[in-house]
Amino acid sequence: MRTTILLVDDHPVFREGLRALIDKSGTSQVIAEAGNGLDAVRLAGELKPDLVIMDLTMPIMNGIDATREITNSHPEIKVLVLSMESDRFFVVESLKAGAMGYLLKDAAFAELADAIDTVVNGETYLPRKVSTLVVKEFLQCIPEDIAPVYQSLTPREREILQLIADGKCIKEIASLLDVSNKTVENQRHAVMQKLQLFSVAELTKFAVRHGLSSLTK
Repeated sequence: MRTTILLVDDHPVFREGLRALIDKSGTSQVIAEAGNGLDAVRLAGELKPDLVIMDLTMPIMNGIDATREITNSHPEIKVLVLSMESDRFFVVESLKAGAMGYLLKDAAFAELADAIDTVVNGETYLPRKVSTLVVKEFLQCIPEDIAPVYQSLTPREREILQLIADGKCIKEIASLLDVSNKTVENQRHAVMQKLQLFSVAELTKFAVRHGLSSLTK
């Protein structure tokens, strides 16, 4: 069965050419077109396509708002953004609005076909150039002045934390590190104070979460 598609773009010539390529593919079929976001929301509700290919800069209602309206009202309908906008803002806001893919209009049709298949199957599609923008946005949201709390631990304290998380007792740790039981106890206490965690279970969860243990979550 062909994937049904609602094609949304305010340029009729572009829609005509893209529709011809999609219909010719044999795996997808354009069942309707819209030239603005408002019509896109209405047609999506009426026709329930498998996928909406959405432009962003359009009259009456932009593609981001239209995407949000469609995905909120009809979560089963997937949205793939196809736009000339390569700015990080448009990418991030589209994904926040519910789009499951973002492709630039300079992409080859083979990549668009791949993106269609990926999104229809419930997976996110982001080409390398776009995914780089998303990563940069994510990194900018992390305060630079806040270091991960585990970085306050010394190398030996991290080692002891990992051994504790791996299930080693005080005596076993002391033997492995060739130190006294008292030394291990003191260092374990220091770890607990720094992390404000006061049980083996809490230490284990912390170690796993921060990649300091060979155990899995």
